[in-house]
Amino acid sequence: MDRDEVRRIARLARIEVAEDRMERMAHDLSEVLDFIAALNRLDLAGLAPTVFAPAEADLRPDVLDDRRLGTERALAAAPESEDGFFLVPPVVENLNP
Repeated sequence: MDRDEVRRIARLARIEVAEDRMERMAHDLSEVLDFIAALNRLDLAGLAPTVFAPAEADLRPDVLDDRRLGTERALAAAPESEDGFFLVPPVVENLNP
């Protein structure tokens, strides 16, 4: 991973990475990718999948109560809304120069 790759990833993720942090970020991302590569080399054949939640979890009843936010209250805090929906700026655009 080099500085150019970090810049590209930062641009795609729409985050700002200061120039003095580029080397550290490149190192950290390389370590993450190396760890993933090590995990991919593990032989997991014959291992049963792990179940994280009990098959019979205690669930609360799905009951509507007055703690719900509601459309009007949610939209009251929105900078812009229209016809019962939040108005947001577009977040997907062509990133190729």
